Amino acid sequence: MIFDIVFIGAGASSLMAASLLKNHSIALVDSSSKIAPKIKISGGGRCNFTNKIISSDNFLGDKELLDKTFKSYDNSDLLKFFKKYNLEYNLKDNQKYFCKNSSSDILDIFSKQIRHCSLFLNHTVMDVEFDRCFIVETDKKTTIKAKKLVVASGGLSYASLGASDIGYKIAKKFGHTIKTTSPALVGFTLQKEQFWMKNLSGISCRVALHVEDEIFIDDLLFAHKGISGPAVLNASLYWRRGVVSIDFLPKVNVVKLLEKKSKKQISSLLPLPKRFVKEYLKSINLDDVAIDRLSKSQKEKLYELNHYIFAPAGNFGYTKAEVTKGGIDTNDINHLSFESSLQKNLYFIGEVLDVTGELGGYNLQWAFSSAVVMSKNMECDK
Repeated sequence: MIFDIVFIGAGASSLMAASLLKNHSIALVDSSSKIAPKIKISGGGRCNFTNKIISSDNFLGDKELLDKTFKSYDNSDLLKFFKKYNLEYNLKDNQKYFCKNSSSDILDIFSKQIRHCSLFLNHTVMDVEFDRCFIVETDKKTTIKAKKLVVASGGLSYASLGASDIGYKIAKKFGHTIKTTSPALVGFTLQKEQFWMKNLSGISCRVALHVEDEIFIDDLLFAHKGISGPAVLNASLYWRRGVVSIDFLPKVNVVKLLEKKSKKQISSLLPLPKRFVKEYLKSINLDDVAIDRLSKSQKEKLYELNHYIFAPAGNFGYTKAEVTKGGIDTNDINHLSFESSLQKNLYFIGEVLDVTGELGGYNLQWAFSSAVVMSKNMECDK
């Protein structure tokens, strides 16, 4: 049998596209034992599937491609799709959409919508050839043939869930360029000068984190290996081996605060967790004294709380990263159909492409939107 379409990967983008292509014979091939394990665990098990505001400004990647894609299928379209299947959801922080109950609700919807598809789960793709049709070979010595091939294998994050570089290998085989990949939406490791932060594991605080030309005002979480939390994860998307600046008191001007004559100790005056203040003071060799006993130079050390500058040593790596930055160069992808410009009937959608969004449902929206745009084009072609 030759399928009309074979999808490499059974994640968000494959499920969405396959659910819309009801009049085609379809095979979904994935190394995992279940569909979309990444959806299952995302958003703490409740799946943050989109955002109230979707813009190309929240992504790294080709702005033209992003704008065209979201113009064709945006967050309002996605919400209508899920409403159609009675998905209950909540809006968190007046911005992020989560499943009301569990991410399993989304998986249940897709499970029903892909009943027309043949699933090849626990099948790792080893190679793809083209000889009048696409020939997919798996580790189970299964050969799957199809007229069209859709690579929706995701990135390198979450290897424990089956992530691999197979999508990049297939792309290279057909002449595509791969933009350098790296972990993104991931915590930072620290230089020796910042090791004092490791003593704060478990503590979080609201910060304004500056990286490149971006500012993220959100929570920073101190971890065993370094720093994490939403502000750091978003910053990691834009960080390129340079310095970052953290304002630990984004709502407080430390200079003005310390102008006041006060008998209070530093740890009592500063509106930060006392444990944080104690460790910070140790790092700058300053005792926790009364404010009115501070010299000018000592106060200047505390001013740095509004602009603490340092260069991260690196990041936590792919095992902790939510997504992969970089991927298949979109210059060789048709922006209206997601078809390869180098090989007819070969398509790429979702995270495998060189498009990466910030934290907050952006990457799932991209996965769903790119899938819908591609599937609409396929229906027109039939």
